[in-house]
Amino acid sequence: MTKTILITGATDGIGQLTAKMLADEGHTLLIHGRSAEKLAATRAQMGGAVETYQADLSSLSETAALAEQLRSDHGQIDVVINNAGVLKTGAPRLPDGQDVRFVVNTRAPYLLTKALLPQIPPAGRVINVASAAQAPVNADALAGGVTLADMDAYAQSKLALVIWTQELARARPEGPVFIAVNPGSLLASKMVREGFGIAGSDLGIGAGILCRLATEEAFAQHSGDYWDNDAGGFGPPHAAAHDPRQIATVMNALDDAG
Repeated sequence: MTKTILITGATDGIGQLTAKMLADEGHTLLIHGRSAEKLAATRAQMGGAVETYQADLSSLSETAALAEQLRSDHGQIDVVINNAGVLKTGAPRLPDGQDVRFVVNTRAPYLLTKALLPQIPPAGRVINVASAAQAPVNADALAGGVTLADMDAYAQSKLALVIWTQELARARPEGPVFIAVNPGSLLASKMVREGFGIAGSDLGIGAGILCRLATEEAFAQHSGDYWDNDAGGFGPPHAAAHDPRQIATVMNALDDAG
């Protein structure tokens, strides 16, 4: 059965490859990116039904506008894959003082997902691309009061992503299914090249699991779980993901902002 699938950060790397693979399977793809040129180039490489959406997820106002446009265009979105992410940047602080890693990696996907929940059916899915890199969240950094090193900010933002994945799953037992996933460490993405200076491993490792999580019935009973593709299965995220104080820190910050 074909689905309507939204993928953020779909103009390069794992997001782009995942979009192409899902389009080849006959699904309707809603692809997001920051650049109109990259969106057009990606669209030209894909067959089937593909729609493009441009927004800068470092802006929560643009994120909200993206959600509104998607709600206007589509009565139902079966799968949301929150893939867009930032690790290393020359301008980590946004004009309002927020760390761009927390905004793009944690806050924007939360805002987008919450806004689209009326469009996602109970049998639908929200797949959040996390990372093996996870670390306890510094509340001051999440609030924009502390500047962190690139990897520290990235790892903390990804743990925060795992936390809200779990919490939305807990709050909505009727569905949709929420799954956080480490698609594989050091894959051949732009982020890995710029952040670590290495070519990385086959992107298909990560794109393949994202396609499976988005579409296969075998994962329908795993809402709130964390898939570690390095280990090849579901497993525990960082222990801090289950710390009540960490959960409160993250969810209070996200809900206060929303």
